Amino acid sequence: NLEEDLENTENKFVTADQKLDKAGTAADDSERAKKVFQAKAEEDEKKIIALEKELKEAREKAEAADTEYDEVNKKLVVCEQELEKAEERTDVGETKIGELEEELKVVANNLKSLEVAEEKANQREKSYKEQIKMLTAKLKQAEARAEFADKSVVKLQHEVDRLEDELVSEQENSKQSQKN
Repeated sequence: NLEEDLENTENKFVTADQKLDKAGTAADDSERAKKVFQAKAEEDEKKIIALEKELKEAREKAEAADTEYDEVNKKLVVCEQELEKAEERTDVGETKIGELEEELKVVANNLKSLEVAEEKANQREKSYKEQIKMLTAKLKQAEARAEFADKSVVKLQHEVDRLEDELVSEQENSKQSQKN
């Protein structure tokens, strides 16, 4: 399940990376159109700050669970729509997009760390399986020895019982012969 979660998270981040690359290309187009939209700069800055907050939340939630992916994906779609609007906006929009790209690099670095952690977990799991296999074999050997010992104890107990019976019989014979 951890492997599936990690694989899903990796796929989500690859998709997010591709979408952000498209947004970077669109940012180049926004430079040409920035003079037309300078009057909207203050509104754009507020929207970009909201986008930064949503991206940070998405990065934190990506590690939490696969079930939250739909919500993160919806936020990403909203981010893309807002970013598409920002393509036609001001120089402030370009600066904020650059900041989002830096945050995505942080996410990619976090993903690499998760990949390393997964590999270590897989190695530990393999080691544990080997230990379990070895201990299971030892347990089977010990059970076999215990079973043999139990059988030996039963045989010896029968022999002790037989010898005690013999002793009692001999003692009675001896008493009988002394009386005669």
